[in-house]
This record gives sequence, C-alpha cells and structure tokens, in this order.
Amino acid sequence: MMEYLAQYSIQLMCRVLGVHRSGFYRWRLQPTSIRSKRRDAITSLVKDTFEEFEAAYGAPRITQELNALGHRCSVNYIAKIMSEQGIVARNGKAFNYGSHTLTMHNVAENLLWRDFSTTGPNQKWVTDITYVWVHKRWLYLATVMDLYSRKIIGWRLDVNMTEQLITQAMKMATAARGVAPGLIIHSDRGSQYRSTNYVNYLERLGVKRSMSRKGNCWDNAVMESFYARLKVELILAKNYQSIAEARSGIFGYIEIFYNRKRRHSANDGLSPVEFEERAAKAA
Repeated sequence: MMEYLAQYSIQLMCRVLGVHRSGFYRWRLQPTSIRSKRRDAITSLVKDTFEEFEAAYGAPRITQELNALGHRCSVNYIAKIMSEQGIVARNGKAFNYGSHTLTMHNVAENLLWRDFSTTGPNQKWVTDITYVWVHKRWLYLATVMDLYSRKIIGWRLDVNMTEQLITQAMKMATAARGVAPGLIIHSDRGSQYRSTNYVNYLERLGVKRSMSRKGNCWDNAVMESFYARLKVELILAKNYQSIAEARSGIFGYIEIFYNRKRRHSANDGLSPVEFEERAAKAA
C-alpha cells in the first residue's frame, strides 16, 4: 500500500483490501515483533500439518509433529492457535463435517509447477477468484486466463463465492475457445475448485486438473498479477458505488482495455488479442 499513498486515500485502499484503518496505522508505525512473527509462522505450520494429516490430528499430535521438526512449542500454545483459527480435529467434540473443514478432498496434482510458458493457445489455462469491494459489500470475480497470450477468456462477477461462480466463468471460456486435447486447467485449492460438481464438470470436458501447493500463491502467479493490476488500475481508481457500476466497469476493463489495448511484456509489448492475431497470421 505504501507506494500508492500519493495516488489514493488510506480509507479507500483499506476498504478495497478489506483491512481496518486502525490496523494499517499500527502496522505502519510499529515494526512486527519477533513474537508476532513467530506466532504467524507457527500458525501457518499448524494449518499445513492439520491438512497433511487430513484433519485427524488435534493439538497434542500437531505439537509433537512440530517439535519433531525443531519448532519448540507447547500443547496449550498450539491449542490456542487452533481455537483462534477454528481448527478442530475429526475426533474433536466441536468438529463439523460440513464444507468449512480443512480437508484434502478432490485435490489435484500440481501439473504446472510454475511453468507458465506455452507454444500455442488452449494448452494451459489458469483460474482463480478475487474480492471486489463495492459500497459496503463484497463482490466476487472469477476469471479464466489462457497463458499463451495472457488473455482473459472467461469471467463471472457475483455476490456469492460459489461453485456456480467458477463454473459459469469456465463455461464462458470453453464456449469461446473450445477444449483442446491435453488442456491443463490450473487453480488453487479453494473449496469451490474442489467441489464435486465442479470437478465432475471438468472431468466431462476431458481436461487435466492441476492445483497449486498448499498456501502457495506463487504457483498461480500470473493470475495473481492480473488481479493486482485490476485493483490498482480500476477498482481503487473508480470507487464503485453500485453493483451495476462495478459490473460495467469490469466488463470494460477486461474485454476492451486489458484484452485489446493493454500491452503485455509476455507478448513482446502486444495486447493479448493483437498477439494472438499476429500469431495466427504467421502460422
């Protein structure tokens, strides 16, 4: 946020990014303590260990695992972190078998391994969801990108973050491009991308599913980069006050500006559409 203070108000940036102004000021004025850094690191390790052992380990066994790895901590310390994060083992009294548990159901192998290069269109697609703040509420934007030209080939904006959201974005992509043999579709491990209906839909298409490693945003770095540009170049600048305004603005940004006008370094300075048109003529 610091590099944009001259362009946008702190109030606007905090609202778009979903953080409190008081928290931002505390972060800005006070360096993160060693204790806070350690707690953040241990919290991440707790989540990873909980997922690795498929929600079967409670605080005592997770503590044993972390101590074995050289991270000295007590059962009470780990139990408090798990309570704060809402993490309960399957054998725990408060365990909920609903959709919010951190299980590894329907996780696909990472086929992409950060290799974002392609030799032609419809070989590798990436997809993800981002949050858009619009006048006291969140909207959710799902997008599908062809890594060949970095073109956004499918997208959907809605008030709910559901499997229908990502399915509609993917249906737009397949309607526009078709499905080529061997196509890889890569996403993170979000619950929507692991939902049975969505997985079955991709299997019917005959595509290869790929997923990022646990908590590793760099495995889908190209899409993350697109979202960063979208928020800086559009959302922060416009400060939309209605869903209709946001929908119209996002349509214009993706379909007109980004796909057809915005120059991309991966395309030798050409827009995605121009890059594909030139490649087709040269073929």
